[in-house]
Amino acid sequence: MDRHLPEGGLALDSLAEQMLQPGVKGLPLTEPLRQGAIPVQRWNVLRGDTSYPVALLKESALLHNLDWMRRFCDRYGAVLAPHGKTTMSPQLFGAQLANGAWGMTLATAAQVQIAYRYGVRRVLLANQLVAPADIRAMLALMRDDPAFEFYALVDSEEGVQRLSRGVAEAKLARPLPLLVELGLPGKRAGCRTPAEAMAVAQKVARAPGLQLAGIEGYEGLLQGHDRAASVEAVRAFVSQLAALVRQADGKKLFGGAQILLSAGGSAYFDLVAHGFAGLTGLSRPVLPVLRSGCYLTNDHGSYQDLTHDISAREHAADGLRPALEVWSMVTSRPEPTLAILSMGKRDASYDQELPIPLYHHRPAADGGTEPATLPPGCRIEKMNDQHAYLRLPEGDALCRELKVGDLVGCGISHPCTTFDKWPLLLVADDAYTVRYAVNTFF
Repeated sequence: MDRHLPEGGLALDSLAEQMLQPGVKGLPLTEPLRQGAIPVQRWNVLRGDTSYPVALLKESALLHNLDWMRRFCDRYGAVLAPHGKTTMSPQLFGAQLANGAWGMTLATAAQVQIAYRYGVRRVLLANQLVAPADIRAMLALMRDDPAFEFYALVDSEEGVQRLSRGVAEAKLARPLPLLVELGLPGKRAGCRTPAEAMAVAQKVARAPGLQLAGIEGYEGLLQGHDRAASVEAVRAFVSQLAALVRQADGKKLFGGAQILLSAGGSAYFDLVAHGFAGLTGLSRPVLPVLRSGCYLTNDHGSYQDLTHDISAREHAADGLRPALEVWSMVTSRPEPTLAILSMGKRDASYDQELPIPLYHHRPAADGGTEPATLPPGCRIEKMNDQHAYLRLPEGDALCRELKVGDLVGCGISHPCTTFDKWPLLLVADDAYTVRYAVNTFF
């Protein structure tokens, strides 16, 4: 088997051995193909070998980003539990764990079960665990596998009571570790004030079957149009989290061998690492846990913009690189400045901004030259379910030259909602030759 991303000890053989049937999105199959045989096909996206649209990951960017984030965490004494909801790909989970990730963050009980199926054995559920079926499912994993480390969040007395009852009903022989979530007024889950968070922490510490493992928050919700104001708001929020840890430790509420202090989405994780560094003098060591999920693929839009700011704050010459692209074919040229592409809302994210047109290429038998950069002024102006409207700058030579059957490569803004549209993504080298595939489970 031709694998090039490290596996991190996960059980991935079943994915390589599965038979892919004609109809898998992006693949040019006319008969079943073992997934592990994809590398020997030597498909090339620029040669027109795949079906279109096709989503791909640039291998060189993935490897660069894995190494970049590992070195970043080492520099600040933090660990990484990347948010797996971004990709929901066991192969990418394995690569992250192999590159030093402490564990995986997930958002739902079903996601935890999928990660567990493929061998992930340390999970932070960055969400409130409330539904009785979900509580039973998570506690069953803990009960049946003593090696499985699981942490969840709580932000209310009601949540504490439900979890305590669940542990008793499951007859769990070890406590369920919880992190109290500090939230933000008007935003999603989390205690609205440090005082409320401290009250919940005290409830956890006293509740049968539960253990206060740490404090958690999500600073990404502070992102706004005023960059400087957002940075200051994030710093203040991170300071509140650190102060909560000190206060709870002073009340002897923590029960584990170390205190987990977790935040860090994909936009301000550097500010979190700075704010958590050097939190010493407590009753036990503090483990800063960052949860960035989009760092692995980055994007060509919102996150590339935000991570440029991180690179500037870190004085890093080479920051995170965009790895995710969606390629489609021109299916119609109904007007001089309009090209209709074979991708739409079913294929590419559009929740933060529409796809960003990057390249065009005319397929050639040998793959041809590198794709040409699209001229300024090209834009995707809208999408239907299966079509994108590429507007060309009036008077540009491309209005005459772009033909039906040409390829257009687009970058993405916000990778999470592109991954969930593809059960399988191809990983390609810099010449767009397909190396292997990764699977997703949404």
